[in-house]
Amino acid sequence: MQRFLAPALALVVIAAAADRLSPNALSGTAQAAPPGGPTGPAAVGVAPVGHRAVTSSAEYIGRIEAIDRVALVSRVTAYLDKRLFDEGAEVKKGDLLYVLEQGPFQAQVLAQQGALAQAESTVANARVNFQRQAALLRTPAGQKQAYDNASATAQGGAANVLTAQGNLQSAQIQLAYTEIRAPVDGRISATTVNQGNVVSPSSGTLATIVTQDPMYVTFPASTRDVLTLQKKYKGSGGLAQAAIKVTLGDGQTYDQPAKLDYVSPTVSNQTDTITLRATVPNPTRGQGGPTGVSRRELVDGEFVTVTVEDPHAVEQIVVPRSAVLSDQQGDYVFAVTAQNKAKRTNITLGESSGTDAVVQSGLQDGQKIVVDGLQRVHDGAAIDPKAPLPPPPDPNARPGQSPAGGTQGAGPAKAGDAAATQGSPAPPGNAAPSQR
Repeated sequence: MQRFLAPALALVVIAAAADRLSPNALSGTAQAAPPGGPTGPAAVGVAPVGHRAVTSSAEYIGRIEAIDRVALVSRVTAYLDKRLFDEGAEVKKGDLLYVLEQGPFQAQVLAQQGALAQAESTVANARVNFQRQAALLRTPAGQKQAYDNASATAQGGAANVLTAQGNLQSAQIQLAYTEIRAPVDGRISATTVNQGNVVSPSSGTLATIVTQDPMYVTFPASTRDVLTLQKKYKGSGGLAQAAIKVTLGDGQTYDQPAKLDYVSPTVSNQTDTITLRATVPNPTRGQGGPTGVSRRELVDGEFVTVTVEDPHAVEQIVVPRSAVLSDQQGDYVFAVTAQNKAKRTNITLGESSGTDAVVQSGLQDGQKIVVDGLQRVHDGAAIDPKAPLPPPPDPNARPGQSPAGGTQGAGPAKAGDAAATQGSPAPPGNAAPSQR
């Protein structure tokens, strides 16, 4: 009996203790309040939607091409005697560039001049003899056979004169070929043959001249784009009325407008594109500088970006590109309700740039959207609207140029707002959408 007394006593003590404990005490820390208390609405940057005059445009990769390109070759075989130009310099039409050895060709001209003089002397004597025989033929002393022989000799002498004149002209042409002159204005390349070498028609190109002003800019566009552009400009004078701008390799916009003047009649079988061509001025930039260094902005063969713009701007709704998100359902933004809550709003985008996006449908003028702190927002979430953060400075912007992508009408953010809008984790259970 004694060995069962201790366990029974233990059960009595446990039951008494259980009666004094409340159900909340038995639950332990499972229902304890989280430390720090509840979190407030997310601070985000908000900006109103507004209209802006937008010029629709399309960009293509183009290449600068010289209008004329002339390869200088030798027309005769001779030693190269002189080179009279600076490599890389600009030359004028008619400038003397190369001089070949002229002695043999000058001697040939003299020989042909002598042959011509001899032929002319012979034909003069034949004509005198013919006139004599013609006079004798009217007298009893005249002979028909002598008259006919004199006539034939005079006609043959005249033919010999023509042959001698042709030989002299050919010799003079060969002599003229010893001077190679510029056929067009332009910039000349480096010479491929030095003085003292023998050149001939088979020697190939001695140098190349490319014209400088104006230049062509050619670019391929898809067949669909060309058809769209042709329909778009049909009522305003045709595709030639489109504004063509050229952007150089350093990102700067060329200051001379281009004029579209050619559309290829053939579609490329490989790329389904049509080649378009515009003419653009290429004036000189200042005077002086080292000889052979170009003073023009455009260079033959240079890659550029060609922008085809509508000359008439259209008022459209524009939002910052960073405010547009995208998922499987399409493009959308977070609009701000009257209760300061984020509401997903599906939109249809038009043409967009790196900083702005044109909204064709889904938004109204004056409606507010979230532009900063999108990683802390989900549909229906309470938000604390703030002024948007200013855009980061563009390292490529010129002094005095406003940064690209800034929201119009938005003032600078406060220091406290900047700290509040820095990235914090997204609410649990919400996958982060891709940002357009």
